[in-house]
Amino acid sequence: MSTVTAEKLLPISTAPENLPAERKANPLKSFITGGFGGICNVLSGHPLDTIKVRLQTMPRPSPGEQPMYRGTFDCAAKTIRNEGFRGLYKGMSAPLTGVAPIFAMCFAGYALGKRVQQTGEDAKLTYSQIFVAGSFSGLFSTLIMAPGERIKVLLQTQQGAGGERKYNGMIDCAIKLYKEGGLRSVFKGSCATMLRDLPANGLYFLVYEYLQDVAKAKSESGKINTASTIFAGGAAGMAYWILGMPADVLKSRLQSAPEGTYKHGVRSVFKDLIVKDGPLALYRGVTPIMIRAFPANAACFFGIELANNFFSIVTPNF
Repeated sequence: MSTVTAEKLLPISTAPENLPAERKANPLKSFITGGFGGICNVLSGHPLDTIKVRLQTMPRPSPGEQPMYRGTFDCAAKTIRNEGFRGLYKGMSAPLTGVAPIFAMCFAGYALGKRVQQTGEDAKLTYSQIFVAGSFSGLFSTLIMAPGERIKVLLQTQQGAGGERKYNGMIDCAIKLYKEGGLRSVFKGSCATMLRDLPANGLYFLVYEYLQDVAKAKSESGKINTASTIFAGGAAGMAYWILGMPADVLKSRLQSAPEGTYKHGVRSVFKDLIVKDGPLALYRGVTPIMIRAFPANAACFFGIELANNFFSIVTPNF
């Protein structure tokens, strides 16, 4: 659907999850619309996510040797040359399969976090309450996101055409992880995922709601349009990664490492990375993820608004 068509469909007086709220947040509705928005996010942003993970997990070069990838564009070029364009979409089956429930749980958790703090149908939350509600959403999404992220990272870091691959897709990877280490192996990196998502999700929703409030205040009609939703969604995605990137680097290293490499989990990863690579390594892969963050999250919130608009037409009282 084109933006022009969307403008006709989306007067967006205020999306049901924007502030001030016209009614109490609806977790079930947010569950459905968040799932659709998540699919839009993955389809638009996965290639740059693959590059991000490969930069984060590439082996440390020996003294005098060049690193495997010199940067974002070098990683993209080598991936395409060695594996074709499909190499950029490695591991997409895991997030695409899991993204609907992941984003659904995230947005449902956010709506529930808002609902328990709202004192009435038209209650407007403070920005600190929005941050708390956003952080609460991280608890919900981690249950599904952690194993999906574990599988995605392992598939993304399998290198090259011609070499023997250990995992032949999402299901095969999940089965082998379970056989090797049970559920503990499948959920490896859960604490690191939560360490990333609790504060980053809080900032994510805070930035989105704040920018939508600003847009509404400046609008002559007092309504939020599609352009402001796209901008607010993209900016929220960038804010998420500015705060969440260090924990994401630790998570990717932990989830891609052979069993027994880091005895104390994320603490061991952090100590090893700081000692050997320095603190700047905590933002390794930041270029592709920041390039990806704006369009992917703009697409996510645009998809959510389309879904909200659909419900407002089909079931206006939902």
